Amino acid sequence: MTGFQGKVATDVRDSQPDWTPFLAPKAREGAPNVLMLVWDDLGFSTMDIFGGPIETPNMRRIAEMGVKYSNFHTTALCSPTRSSLLNGRNATSNGMATIAEFSSGFPGISTRIPFENGFISEVLAEQGYNTYCVGKWHLTPGEEVNMAAYKGRWPLGRGFERFYGYLGGESNSWYPDLIYDNHPIDAPATPEEGYHLSKDLSDKAIEFISDAHQVDPEKPFFLYLAPQAGHAPHQAPKEWIDKYKGRFDDGYEALREEILKRQIEMGILPEGTELSPINPHGEPQRTGPDGQPWPLLDTVRPWGSLSDDEKKLFSRMAEVFAGYIAYADHEMGRVLDYLEESGQMDNTLIVSVSDNGASGEGGPNGSFNEWRFFNGVPDSTEETLPHIDELGGPDSYNHYCTGWAWAFDTPFPYWKRWAGYEGGVADMCLVAWPAKIEPQDKPRSQYIHAVDVVPTIYELAGIEPPEMINGYLQNPIEGESFAASITDPDAPGKETQFYAMLGQRSIYHRGWLAATIHPPLSGWGKFEHDEWELYDLENDRSQMNNVATEQPEKLEELKALWYYNAGIYNGLPLDDRTALEQTLADRPSGTPDLARYTYYPHTADVPEQAAVRISGRSYSISAAIEVQAGTEGVIFAHGGVSGGHSLFVKDRTLRYAFNWVGTYMQNVVAEDELKPGKHLVVAEFTATGKNDDPKMPGAKGTLDLYVDEKKVASGEIVTQPGYFCVVGDGLCVGRDSASPVTPEYKSPFEFTGEIEKVVIDVSGEPYSNHEGDVRAWFSID
Repeated sequence: MTGFQGKVATDVRDSQPDWTPFLAPKAREGAPNVLMLVWDDLGFSTMDIFGGPIETPNMRRIAEMGVKYSNFHTTALCSPTRSSLLNGRNATSNGMATIAEFSSGFPGISTRIPFENGFISEVLAEQGYNTYCVGKWHLTPGEEVNMAAYKGRWPLGRGFERFYGYLGGESNSWYPDLIYDNHPIDAPATPEEGYHLSKDLSDKAIEFISDAHQVDPEKPFFLYLAPQAGHAPHQAPKEWIDKYKGRFDDGYEALREEILKRQIEMGILPEGTELSPINPHGEPQRTGPDGQPWPLLDTVRPWGSLSDDEKKLFSRMAEVFAGYIAYADHEMGRVLDYLEESGQMDNTLIVSVSDNGASGEGGPNGSFNEWRFFNGVPDSTEETLPHIDELGGPDSYNHYCTGWAWAFDTPFPYWKRWAGYEGGVADMCLVAWPAKIEPQDKPRSQYIHAVDVVPTIYELAGIEPPEMINGYLQNPIEGESFAASITDPDAPGKETQFYAMLGQRSIYHRGWLAATIHPPLSGWGKFEHDEWELYDLENDRSQMNNVATEQPEKLEELKALWYYNAGIYNGLPLDDRTALEQTLADRPSGTPDLARYTYYPHTADVPEQAAVRISGRSYSISAAIEVQAGTEGVIFAHGGVSGGHSLFVKDRTLRYAFNWVGTYMQNVVAEDELKPGKHLVVAEFTATGKNDDPKMPGAKGTLDLYVDEKKVASGEIVTQPGYFCVVGDGLCVGRDSASPVTPEYKSPFEFTGEIEKVVIDVSGEPYSNHEGDVRAWFSID
């Protein structure tokens, strides 16, 4: 009854109603729709609108309706940038100094965004907007991405009314791990039926807007549309890939020269801008404290040093990526088409950005399976060349080489993860609002950052963010609006921006940038020995001239300013542990630490951070099943084309497949046919130690298959050192969801018999010593 101004009498006929306290918030008249398009791992110079080689006519549509920003910056990594884009606070203030799966128990690296840092979706929902999130989220801690988890940090817990997409950092575009609102679903079709994630996301974006628009055409929406493109795996329909056939045959060094020439002609960069050199710190000769080598991952192989086969392979990798981006642009264009056709475009405020620079996670040789990187396994062209015709298709999980990351960040040094260099943090930014913003031919050169996007939207839309959201007193917004620069090319830009990322430190202040030479994820430590560099970005955007020696007082000023900001924004401690160390680090799990885990058919997939961990240990997979003549299908599967293992029945025989990092398929097949009836089937791996082959790290041992009391097969295998895919291709019983672990079947290859349950034992006890106990877990005689 709070605020009720009517009159209450005994009889409703004598009472006076007052609807005001009971009605939902209503947006002010003329409030604009807000469309935020967030590309992934795009790179500053990927698209033609920033001088790049990939045609993106729909991003050009946006650019031609509004303003291009040539000095926009991000955090160098996806989760941190996305947190800033959605709430206007610095990444470390959001606890997002790293990706959501790599949480540590410190305020700046908790990966738990405080509710005191309200999202724009939460603000706009209370301002009478419909709020939709479609595509990549990556703002929930890895251990909370499961059906038993707290959902307060899922999209619907942070102000979005509807969600369709994936919660983790990446997804297979052919076999995505989809969440609809708060529950997982299967993709609506298969690759053979024409499915691709880019099309699916655009379909859902249009559906969400249309569902509400037909009911209340005047109600505004906020749509956060975040495609998978261009994050690995780079996957696209072959006809889109083939459109770029031959376009990259001259190599990445030649491409950079062409791009820079166009960028200067377009006014993106000033005359006199130079190309940063290949391997600017002299890798791999340079070493860190105690002589640690420069990470091979962060080097580029000169095009002239490649063999003809390698040039052919690397060119195809670029063609695949180009087709991937062009296809995603085409699909996002359908959303723009719908807004035009439905009369909503004119009053839609659009912001289109990328979350960081182009990705170097494919290393100097590129990769057929990007998850080799997260397992600490280097790639070789010899292993990838045989798969050249599969790149981009449903059987791949590929990533281009660092040479292309360097090119797609022209003219800057380095790439994603590098927070001290423009290649990691300089990105495309477009702003349009046809009803209010006149198209601007001249790109804006003000220094701005992802943290500034939300306050700019608030100013343009006439919204004052509240002091309280859902009972939480709000922290100050740390970004600054750049709305004035839309109409005034001489408006001042941002004065100071703080960076801390994966062991790197840098700070921008009044045109100067100070940064440490410390490769991200290097494992170097010894931060007190870091060498600092100093750049005059106003006159040297491509960081050609380190003036630390010439300007020692300026450098000391900026170093002190970095520490001051680190204290304000939770910038410490620094964490440069390697990707494999981060993957295997101790942190809360989505499930209790047990000796035995039980899983059931017809239930949601279990993401890897909430599932049993088998890496580096002995384990047994036991299942009570009932089969008939001709029964086949998957009993248990975890993982997919990027790595995993599966216990299944095919051709009337029990089989086990272990896909080691998408590279080596290890099969153990029973000698005898599986007869009709009830059976206890077991796959038991007994680890005997660390594998001797450095090219295939992991635990080696023996995999034995049992049917009831009889051992029916045995083989030597090596298990994967780290994760299969973290949140994609989860653990499932009775089918293999998403991509298949093994090419011996097509997903989902559902089991046509009966499964009571599956028990995974990681206690280390051999099956032969507790066979009676195993049988007691099940309802079998």
